[in-house]
Amino acid sequence: MKNLLTVVMLFVFSTALYAQKDVTKFLGIPVDGTKTAMIQKLKDKGFTPVTWDKNILEGEFNGFDVNVHIVTNNNKVWRIMLIDKNARDETGIKIRFNKLCRQFENNKKYEPMTDKEQTIPDDEDLSYEMAIHNKRYDAGFYQISPLDTIAIYNESKQSLLDKYTQEQLDNPTEEISAAIQLNYLNNKLDIELQNIFAMTNNYVWFMIGEYAGEYHIVMFYDNEYNHADGEDL
Repeated sequence: MKNLLTVVMLFVFSTALYAQKDVTKFLGIPVDGTKTAMIQKLKDKGFTPVTWDKNILEGEFNGFDVNVHIVTNNNKVWRIMLIDKNARDETGIKIRFNKLCRQFENNKKYEPMTDKEQTIPDDEDLSYEMAIHNKRYDAGFYQISPLDTIAIYNESKQSLLDKYTQEQLDNPTEEISAAIQLNYLNNKLDIELQNIFAMTNNYVWFMIGEYAGEYHIVMFYDNEYNHADGEDL
């Protein structure tokens, strides 16, 4: 019971700490802060305002031309939305959608939001399903921070400098090695718990948008920490 309580307390501490400093990132930029600051950061990445609206940016992302929209809640950014500038036919959008799914699946920064297959079957009549059955085609992935086990180990070792000298840590006895390993396991567990908590708040998803028989990919980088949760009601 005591060990269970310790794990629970560690989880509570970890999640509170994580919520303060780690959010969804777009091109390495935290989806957070003011719209003005976000626009400047995106400009620094090479995006430029469109001619008809200075708050909408355009540029290249993942090999495709996109328009970038910034969504806020209480003056804090909670969503980055990207829309393909160039439309595709039904075959083209299936290929684009399925390729995106595979790219996310192969990226260690992401975990699928479901165990079900998210790609579109080749024989799917997409236009019929969307028009007649109002079917929505989307896929989602949790954004997590991959574990850098080497960095965790080195930090775990350095945190023992209050007990041991640097020389002792670099040439550890069995006792010191055990202390380093224990620190490492605790820190690794801490980060893993943080990642579990972040998965419910940091995610990226995309869907197929249709207009006049043409299709676009619409992608969302969401920071749920800043999303409206009824606080203004």
